[in-house]
Amino acid sequence: MSANHPHFHAFTDFHPLEREGLTLLSRRNLLKASLAGLAGLSLPELLRCRARAAAARRNMANGKSVILLWMTGGPSHIDTWDPKPDRPLENRGPFGTIATKLPGVRICQHLPRMAAMLDRFTLIRSVDARHSNHEPNMVFQTGNIEAAPRINPRGRMYPAIGSLVAKMHGPNHPGMPPYIAFMKSRTHLAWGGYLGKQYDPFIADQAARLPIYTNVGVDTGRMTDADLFRLPLGLSEERIRQRRTLLRDFDQLRRDLDASGKMEAMDRYGQQAVELLLGRRAQAAFDLTKEPERVRQRYGKHLWCQQALLARRLVEAGAAFVTLDLSYHPASGTWDTHGDNIPPYGGISKGLGPLLPLFDHLITTLVGDLADRGMLDNVLVLAMGEFGRTPLMGTQGSTDGRNHWPIVMSMAVAGGGLRHGQVIGATEKDGGAIKDRPVTPGDLAATIYHHMGVPLDATYSDTLGRPRYIVENGQPIRELL
Repeated sequence: MSANHPHFHAFTDFHPLEREGLTLLSRRNLLKASLAGLAGLSLPELLRCRARAAAARRNMANGKSVILLWMTGGPSHIDTWDPKPDRPLENRGPFGTIATKLPGVRICQHLPRMAAMLDRFTLIRSVDARHSNHEPNMVFQTGNIEAAPRINPRGRMYPAIGSLVAKMHGPNHPGMPPYIAFMKSRTHLAWGGYLGKQYDPFIADQAARLPIYTNVGVDTGRMTDADLFRLPLGLSEERIRQRRTLLRDFDQLRRDLDASGKMEAMDRYGQQAVELLLGRRAQAAFDLTKEPERVRQRYGKHLWCQQALLARRLVEAGAAFVTLDLSYHPASGTWDTHGDNIPPYGGISKGLGPLLPLFDHLITTLVGDLADRGMLDNVLVLAMGEFGRTPLMGTQGSTDGRNHWPIVMSMAVAGGGLRHGQVIGATEKDGGAIKDRPVTPGDLAATIYHHMGVPLDATYSDTLGRPRYIVENGQPIRELL
């Protein structure tokens, strides 16, 4: 902990006295992670958990993975996937609707590519968001309605679905972190919680060269340094291995007295962690220059699209869960469209309007690319935020803004070998409440764990050692199975 960053992080046990935790924003902190932390990135513990799971005969790496497109701030369901074209303007909003590949199903006019391939998607229009909020955005990222830090003092302790996948499933390749996130703000993600900081996401923003955008979405023309894997001047791979050898020799005395074999195991896991730092698999996955130019052009140059391409490369290389924080600013999120008179949010026309064609390109390119590469059945793609928006526009003195609506929201699902080409659930005629087939956060979590091969009756321990089920009040969404 530090005065500037008052929370425990992945390297607390190693006393790094620096604020970054897993963000590793400087070369100096990379060195601290790589040496003081047994090659860092929490990998030794992840490798131990993978070994424990294998010993318990749990199915670990099965080739399955998840990409979560987190639309930070809460996209308007009425102005995206659940339009109400026959309602008055103040309810239906400023956008028109278009027909889709599914007979009788219409969506927003600004999602034409998605409309044309909706047979590869499932729209869920009846997601129960009554317990969700944002900053922190945790209920749907954990699948637990108690994960609400604004009202529950222990809300931050419920682990992210990605963290539980990291613990119960592990990476699909030992050279990759299991849970990776591109993050604009810490409050936009759920974390390891009760599982411990070793199950926090690997924050990847400095692992690849990416364009830098302002808080209102303007490309600055600058790029990130991508120096996460770059060794400091004067520190070679040979020196790291020499120091690792020295540490092993130092531990030999304790190992000689260790009848349990734990020291030998620690050495093995630490050595594998060094291989991650110095190896080429993770570094290559984050290197977009290794991608064919035609594929890079297909995704485009926008930051979010580049991150989507990286997400595909990461799951292809062996990551199990990747989250994209789709936000320009670190406050409540770019999709929090309260109104044009409330910067930097914007309203529906000027705030949400420019996001939809971009998102339409991003999600259809990602799903199409996964399909072309034969990966779509193994990769579950989810697109969602934390809640919907009010049925009536004009909130907070704006002309076309919509406020939070933690009653119902829509989401989109693709891939994962699930049944698609359908719409699940419905809202009332004004979009203000669920009409039929509510889907809960627990149902969503259970569906993800089912896809990943994680037993739905699995438990983890809280800080008092009490077992907690990974799924509470939820079942896999039957229409998808």
